[in-house]
Amino acid sequence: MTATPHLLLIGTHEPWDLDLIAPRFTVHHLDGGADPASLDEEVRNGITLIGLKGHAPLGGAYMDLFPKLELIANYGVGYDAIDVDAAASRGIAVTNTPDVLSGDVADLAVGMLIAHCRGIVGAEAHARSGAWSDGAFPLQRRMFGKRVGIMGLGRIGHAIAQRLAAFEMDISYWSRAPKPGAEAWRHEPDPVALARDADFLVVALAGGAGTVGLVNGEMIDALGPDGVLVNISRGSTIDEPAMLDALESGRLGGAALDVFAAAPDFDPRFKVLDTVLLQPHQASGTVETRKAMGQLMIDNLIAQAEGRALLTRVN
Repeated sequence: MTATPHLLLIGTHEPWDLDLIAPRFTVHHLDGGADPASLDEEVRNGITLIGLKGHAPLGGAYMDLFPKLELIANYGVGYDAIDVDAAASRGIAVTNTPDVLSGDVADLAVGMLIAHCRGIVGAEAHARSGAWSDGAFPLQRRMFGKRVGIMGLGRIGHAIAQRLAAFEMDISYWSRAPKPGAEAWRHEPDPVALARDADFLVVALAGGAGTVGLVNGEMIDALGPDGVLVNISRGSTIDEPAMLDALESGRLGGAALDVFAAAPDFDPRFKVLDTVLLQPHQASGTVETRKAMGQLMIDNLIAQAEGRALLTRVN
């Protein structure tokens, strides 16, 4: 009888994923922030596959504790927590789960922008509290027909642009080069110019060292006191102290944020700003998308175990 591959699951995985995994693998579990050396050496020596959920760093020293490791299957499209170069140098493949979450993330980005412009959270509280009887809710701001800049036009950025086009918006985007299939929108090679020419700036950048602080103080000031900044990418992509300073001083009109530099214990300065819409990193948080993400992660694990080509290899 052929032995089942040994799989280490890092982080908390959904019950429906565990039900699919259990019959195919010998499973070991580790909390995201736990020391991998806490596993018995015999267990570590047998592990060939890792399923990673969460953002705990996984570097070369971590990988070296698993001498037979062949694959790190990341649950999520962003894999900036994994040192991909270190994995490649050790002959370890890395996969992620692209495409299956783009639609839901784009939906939330648009929903956050609508909610911010129309004051939907405050209006709901106004109606629920009975304050409506004492007067109408204050007039809010139009979204359709305005100018929007999108930082990053990968799969998610493209999906956001498609949705915003239905709102008759003037769409520009920044990427390192013009994107095929984006001819209907204007490519702006200068991020500061993108922000200066926009009413709203939506950040859809990939995470990683190359995008840390890419949305900087100069861009935030260029967006200005009437501008709204939306971030559904990574908290690291924005200079958060500069954003907070600009929001507090009124140099930035508002923000709608699903991600932060630190989470869930994000900077408390955000909580007292009524110009900021806060979300708990839930852009991909639908049952349908999370099941699809888990399935793609599992399909990559099975493909590696069976010696077949990986579906979404990134290195």
